[in-house]
Amino acid sequence: MKLKALLACAGTGILLCTSCIKDEAPNAEADILSCKVPVEILKREPIIQNNSITLMVKPTTDIKHQAPEFTLTEGATITPPSGTELDFTDPQKYVVTSESGKWKKTYTVTYSIDDISTYYTFEDTLVTAESKGNYFVLIDKGSNGSQMEWASGNPGFRLTGVAQNAYDYPTVQDDNGYVGKCVKLVTRDTGSFGHRFGMPIAAGNLFMGTFNVLSALTDALKSTQFGYPFYHKPISLSGYYKFTAGETFMSNGQVIPNRKDIFNIYAMFYETDEKTRTLDGYFKARGYTDPNLVALAIIDTPTETSTWTRFEIPFEYNKYGKEIDAEGLKSGKYNIAIVFSSSIDGDIFEGAPGSTLWLDEVELIYEKE
Repeated sequence: MKLKALLACAGTGILLCTSCIKDEAPNAEADILSCKVPVEILKREPIIQNNSITLMVKPTTDIKHQAPEFTLTEGATITPPSGTELDFTDPQKYVVTSESGKWKKTYTVTYSIDDISTYYTFEDTLVTAESKGNYFVLIDKGSNGSQMEWASGNPGFRLTGVAQNAYDYPTVQDDNGYVGKCVKLVTRDTGSFGHRFGMPIAAGNLFMGTFNVLSALTDALKSTQFGYPFYHKPISLSGYYKFTAGETFMSNGQVIPNRKDIFNIYAMFYETDEKTRTLDGYFKARGYTDPNLVALAIIDTPTETSTWTRFEIPFEYNKYGKEIDAEGLKSGKYNIAIVFSSSIDGDIFEGAPGSTLWLDEVELIYEKE
């Protein structure tokens, strides 16, 4: 797999990750690279994550008669074959087999015609068994049976080879939530592999959107792509948190004395167009600004606390000079994204290893029609 090539590069001191990927023999790969369906049924581009593909389609879509087509890694085959018509009332599973037959990977393909869930308890997870150790993938299920898969930087952290099990990753599930289980985000040291690439830490993060592992080492801010279609005007984001800062703050791998780490919670509501399908990590790097931004909610007094503390963050609309188009809202023209991080500047690899943020019972409150 590509991962094995990347880890081999780290071991031998070869720094040009992209050339390592290029040189890897294709018969060691069994991945779906892209998914194609009629563009007129889509609310947004197919979401390919881990072992799943989610197709967010319009309510008029006949999901009982769909025939998605897939692009695979070179020489790989897929069962059922690409282009086979199936009934997607329930998710369908596809098995990809590498050219040599040595590797198999199962993908679950879901057609979703429902809105995303708006209440997040972090009680449900998937665990992917890939490479060295497993990692958690948090999911939340809506009242109508829909399922939303949260994205995180866990697939990128897997490249470091540091984690020995699911709980060694930056984003994990924890048993001691405000109610039941919760999500725990931990800023981790990335070991010699991360230091070699100028990425000495990895903040625990969780966000709505997708994580592009192939760009994680070449353009980290591009690897986080935020946003799902949302058909309502968001009002506020609320929930419960605990936070403990790590002892030693690091910047560019160097200790910064007397600097304290802190977490981050924010959400953006933005307009999409032909040029902007999603926002990425550069949104925060530019000071939480973008021409397509309609409203922003950001925690303004994050505090270190060992007890569960409630937060409620309003969406601010007045600063951005955009009116919501009612017809555009109905047609899926607007995206919502919620972002959590255990280190506020973890996106630029600044923070304290050990900083830990717990989150539970989070709700996206929106205007009811």
